Amino acid sequence: MKRKVFILLILLSPFFIKAQNRFTVSGFIKDSLNGETLIGATIAIQGKTKGISSNQYGFYSITLEEGEYLFICSYIGYQPKVIVLKLDGNKQLNFDVLPKISLSQEVVVSTKKRDANVKNAQMGKFTLPIEQIKSIPAFLGEVDLLKTIQLLPGIRNAGEGSAGLYVRGGGPDQNLILLDDAPVYNTGHLFGFFSIFNSDAIKNVSLIKGGMPAQYGGRLSSVLDIAMKEGNNQKFQVEGGIGLIASRLSVQGPIKKNKASFIVSARRTYIDALTKPFIKSSSQFYGSGYYFYDLNAKVNYRFSEKDRLYLSGYFGRDVFDFVNGRQSLKVNIPWGNATGTLRWNHVFNKKLFGNTTAVYNDYNFTFKAAQNNFEVKLASGIRDVSLKQDFDLYPFTGHKIKFGGIFTYHRFTPSVVTGKQDSVVFNPNNAQVKYANEAAIYLQDDWEINDKVKINAGLRYSWFQQIGKYKIYKTDDNGNRLDSTVYKGGQAVKTYGGLEPRLTIRYALDDETSIKASVTRNLQYIHLVSNAGTTLPTDIWVPSTYKVKPQISFLYAAGLFKNFKDNMYETSLELYYKQMQNQIEFQEGYTPNTLEDTENFFTFGKGWSYGSELFINKTKGKLTGWIGYTLSWTWRKFAALNFGEKYPAKYDRRNDLSVVAMYELNKKWKLSAAFVYGSGNAATLPQRFYIVGGVLTQEYSRINEYRLPAYHRLDLSAILTPKKNEKRKWKSEWVFSVYNAYSRQNPYFIYFDQNGNPFNGTLTIQAKQVSLFPIIPAVTWNFKF
Repeated sequence: MKRKVFILLILLSPFFIKAQNRFTVSGFIKDSLNGETLIGATIAIQGKTKGISSNQYGFYSITLEEGEYLFICSYIGYQPKVIVLKLDGNKQLNFDVLPKISLSQEVVVSTKKRDANVKNAQMGKFTLPIEQIKSIPAFLGEVDLLKTIQLLPGIRNAGEGSAGLYVRGGGPDQNLILLDDAPVYNTGHLFGFFSIFNSDAIKNVSLIKGGMPAQYGGRLSSVLDIAMKEGNNQKFQVEGGIGLIASRLSVQGPIKKNKASFIVSARRTYIDALTKPFIKSSSQFYGSGYYFYDLNAKVNYRFSEKDRLYLSGYFGRDVFDFVNGRQSLKVNIPWGNATGTLRWNHVFNKKLFGNTTAVYNDYNFTFKAAQNNFEVKLASGIRDVSLKQDFDLYPFTGHKIKFGGIFTYHRFTPSVVTGKQDSVVFNPNNAQVKYANEAAIYLQDDWEINDKVKINAGLRYSWFQQIGKYKIYKTDDNGNRLDSTVYKGGQAVKTYGGLEPRLTIRYALDDETSIKASVTRNLQYIHLVSNAGTTLPTDIWVPSTYKVKPQISFLYAAGLFKNFKDNMYETSLELYYKQMQNQIEFQEGYTPNTLEDTENFFTFGKGWSYGSELFINKTKGKLTGWIGYTLSWTWRKFAALNFGEKYPAKYDRRNDLSVVAMYELNKKWKLSAAFVYGSGNAATLPQRFYIVGGVLTQEYSRINEYRLPAYHRLDLSAILTPKKNEKRKWKSEWVFSVYNAYSRQNPYFIYFDQNGNPFNGTLTIQAKQVSLFPIIPAVTWNFKF
């Protein structure tokens, strides 16, 4: 027996020796000037092909054999930092890197930079530095990260001025938009013309539109993960801007230097104040107006190198008031989001990082109208409470394992109507409030098998349950209620669930070229139902129920990724095909009816989309920018619509082109331009007109049979940074922008104008186009001290 044990020990001795001579280096990567942790910074080791990237909180871990190594930490917009380390035990190594803008001259590091877009297994991922977003021309001078994202291939907007996103043939509800881990259900101000995200409060923007990792779920098309700044833990800082329609102000600084910090950022438009002088007190519309505001706040405290606590929140509102004194009519329409996120980071050991997150978010829309002694109120919204646990495990070099789970409690208010006339109050038996539980667990491994092959494999299991209080009514053929089944609070009504496998493979042809392929299955349990061509606050969120099944998609993608001239030019060509089941539309001829549950008017079908995306990005030099082109098709097919035949989706756009250029003329001036071109939106229009019983009647075409004229626009911007006065503590810049520089009359919608009398043969009907925005110049003054 002893002999067998001795032989076994001899055979295993190389593994024990190897294990004893392997050590782990871990730590955090931070901005040296303000202490902000850096997401996705790269740690490379000279002479080694395998490196690692920092996670969402700036943490990294890498295991190597005993020896002396040269570590290179790099991040976009920052000076690479090089440290030589003798590794003879487990080490903690924090990197404080310096922004390039703070350097008087650029320092060149000869070690070649690892190229993430070629080396990573992830497909369809874009990370946009907030400074780059601020450099791109903006509508009315208001920096908008959603409009910047619309300039990327595979992503299109909902129409003129809209901040909605349509990714690879998916609807606006198929995008998971997170603000510090809190889902955002309505991303638009001013009926979608601006997004709710204040650029002064944002640290990092990451978009994934292909091969969604297993840590994300609940949507079919994309993930937009937005991280808020943590606050400067070195010194107090104030920044803001004054524009044509809005102003903003941010304050940040240390609560306790190097240990705790805060940031508060606010923005408000003054459209109401600008229009008020033009509405006289004698006007019947006196008292009408519109404004929006939002507030971001975050505080964090570092208890030790192993523990850190974050508390962040967002609150925003749009308020629209309409007054018609002649008719004694007053209308008030407020809507908006509120989110709160509490997160605790804990480093369990050199290889295991954990994050616990509690999230509250609430979106609501209210319509209130009063006329004489009659009042009516319509309310809809969605409220969530979530608890999530994530772990990052770095078992050994080449593997980064992520696993965890999430539970969410949903409360849906599709539409609730109340009213009052004199002393009589009425509460109609209208759409019911719905409740649901949603949960998921996941496991994913980012595994670099060798120099050529890298995979990102994941598996997610999601579960959704509609619960009571709830009533299911039995009706006759005329819709009259005959009987009902009553579910008590918390009682299960309907349960869904399923596996969501995710796999992406990268094969490197050489140091600057790789091919990638991915397949993902996604389930979506909550849905945005719209009766319009763009995202509006009146759209309603509904859960999967005993009637409404979850949406399901399979996405297949493949691409070639190639860089040139020492990574100065990044290029990619991606092909994709997406299948979607259980798509939702309103029944033909539907008109809004708040006295019945909206799901009684849904019809269900399928969709599919396919296309190609070309991306060319110049990352270095005085001239930077990109060209993005998408050729795609998006189809829908419903048995109850369009005679059961397929039709192009309302967000189908055959050709979509974006060209973005930024040029640093000198130390004072930065110039930028953005040109967009897109095939016209699909539209359903009247084909024939009849007079029936003295009434002019329209006969419409098949669904989306026509195309509006093509959309194209050129935006320009110039940023002037005056020479800094050394006696002043503050600095400023002027941003001059022109939206729609050649005043293209892009179509917003088409209507038919009628003139004359049909009974004497003088009736004429003419199609007319409504365009919203001609050329719009704007000036914004930004300051910081």
